[in-house]
Amino acid sequence: MKAPRHTASTRGFSHAASLMQGSIRQASESRGFAVSRLLTAWAEIVGEAIAAVARPVNVSYARDGFGATLTVLTTGAQAPMLEMQKEQIRDRVNECYGYRAISRVRITQTAPTGFSEGQVAFAPAPKAVPPGPPEITPAAKQIAQGVDSDELRLAIEVLAANVLAKQKS
Repeated sequence: MKAPRHTASTRGFSHAASLMQGSIRQASESRGFAVSRLLTAWAEIVGEAIAAVARPVNVSYARDGFGATLTVLTTGAQAPMLEMQKEQIRDRVNECYGYRAISRVRITQTAPTGFSEGQVAFAPAPKAVPPGPPEITPAAKQIAQGVDSDELRLAIEVLAANVLAKQKS
């Protein structure tokens, strides 16, 4: 008697995250990051202010295996400020690891735009501001004409104005 065949709901497909997880782990471990969360959630771990001016580069382990050194890259102007916050950075990173994995934080400086390749600045690009409400055209007002509720009529007018604007372009 044959065992029932297991059919997955994905029908042979895998999540992209599961496909990339091994490659990401291998790449991050080659730089010393045993916990890749330190790279992906850097702003959450150290705070927005520090993440805007610095990023983790490397974790190197001592020969004896006791305590690691976290290398943080920043611009020359921000290095003195980060130097004063080394203990805070170390404590927050150790909270991420769950134990005292990092014993030293080393600050490395570079030009504001990176090395000769012209890398981007540390801070992420500002988020685009969505455009304001469109001009309500007479055609949009006519579409929402029979609605009694003021809030609903205004919402329909804005929706109609957006649809009409997209149709024109």
